[in-house]
Amino acid sequence: MSEPNPAARLAEPPVREPDADPGVPARDRRGHRADLLAVAAAVVLVAAATAVGLYYNRPHSGVVIFVFAPPLFADWLPHVGPGSVFAVLVALAVVLHGPVLAARLPWRRALAAGYLASLAWIFSLAMVDGWSRGFAGHLTIPQEYLHEVPGITDIPRMVREFSSRILDFQPDSWTTHVSGHPPGATLVFVWLDRLGLHGGAWAATAVVLAGSLVAVAVPATVALLGRAEAARAVLPFAVLTPGAVWIGVSADGLFAGVTATGLALLALSAKGFTQGRRFAVPAGLAAGVLLGFGIFLSYGLVLLGLLAATVAVLGRQWRAAALAITAALAVVGLFAWAGFWWLDGYHLVVERYYQGVALVRPYSYWVWADLAAVTVALGPAVVAALRRGLAETFLPPRRAVLADPVLLLGVAALLTIVFADVSGLSKAETERIWLPFGVWLLPMTALLPRPGRRWWLAAQAATALVVNHLLLTGW
Repeated sequence: MSEPNPAARLAEPPVREPDADPGVPARDRRGHRADLLAVAAAVVLVAAATAVGLYYNRPHSGVVIFVFAPPLFADWLPHVGPGSVFAVLVALAVVLHGPVLAARLPWRRALAAGYLASLAWIFSLAMVDGWSRGFAGHLTIPQEYLHEVPGITDIPRMVREFSSRILDFQPDSWTTHVSGHPPGATLVFVWLDRLGLHGGAWAATAVVLAGSLVAVAVPATVALLGRAEAARAVLPFAVLTPGAVWIGVSADGLFAGVTATGLALLALSAKGFTQGRRFAVPAGLAAGVLLGFGIFLSYGLVLLGLLAATVAVLGRQWRAAALAITAALAVVGLFAWAGFWWLDGYHLVVERYYQGVALVRPYSYWVWADLAAVTVALGPAVVAALRRGLAETFLPPRRAVLADPVLLLGVAALLTIVFADVSGLSKAETERIWLPFGVWLLPMTALLPRPGRRWWLAAQAATALVVNHLLLTGW
């Protein structure tokens, strides 16, 4: 028999019984109470954002937030759909069996099962809104990328002239989402169309297939960086994230999957160099290509540089980082050679941003309501885990943060979200826009005590189901 591919085995954690302690310090009852208090504070934050937002939506309030189910960009519409029963069944299966399977299965099989479960979860949630409204037609509305695809007949010219069409109030201005992102996002859907995969169903399928990679990339990165047992604990939470509501099928789900895979490949390259494996070089180059292309999917993804630096520090291999940086700069150079300079596009998109509704949406509201929106997408388990992570990081006795990917990745993700929030360049819709950042708080769920993990998983699933059945989400 042939030897299994060593690259696939690098991050393979040891098989543990489901009642094994994943290396997280034991917590007393005060810790559980503190977790519940943190979740209660998050609920108060969301409730306050809802109450203030609904007040602003009253006639003659004098404030325009342009969100009808604050703090989420959605409409109030209690409903059920073809995916409702299936979504509940998937949630029950993951809650009841996910932790056991993640603990007992060989690592590659566990990751494969996680990916398939994530696909099922995301697709079933999308189908709560029905095939057309929730899936096939979601990316075809006039503000979306597919609206522009038929008119793009010359790709080099499209890239070369992209910046000239960003500003609004021109006869040939790009539609909302195309103008608000670099050309890479639009190119993905143009390439699908050129491959013969026309229309909204194929575009939505691509988004879901890419977005589901989060469930593999995040726990794999944790394992590759030395916390193999914690990675098994994280896997079910990466599947049942409430953010799945927006991964299916906003393009931000695709962005999250692509960039998360890039960070996982960076960790794989570092591990490969440590063990002298031949795949270390191609993995590092692939990481750079994906992360470099990521900043041409969305301008805000340049903030993932902090998380990339975090992975590089934890991986302790400068050669992997150097390869990734070289490949990322090559992507930037390729776009510049084609006629699009990222900084020009960024300055123009900021101007376009304030040509629209951002001009009237108040910063004083959204600077904290944005945090409420992303809290819904993260779910109560991540809130409790973040509380534990911050306590371990900043309160005595402090753990060695620089040696622990569970803590350091979470802290880096939190700082990224805070920076994005303070910038004021995302007023509303952060439940989807910040998905590529928020998924890197998932490693902290390994800090949750083992006996209560199924309850936290159930809370994650319930959050997604309630949001998807009470609201019709936008985009």
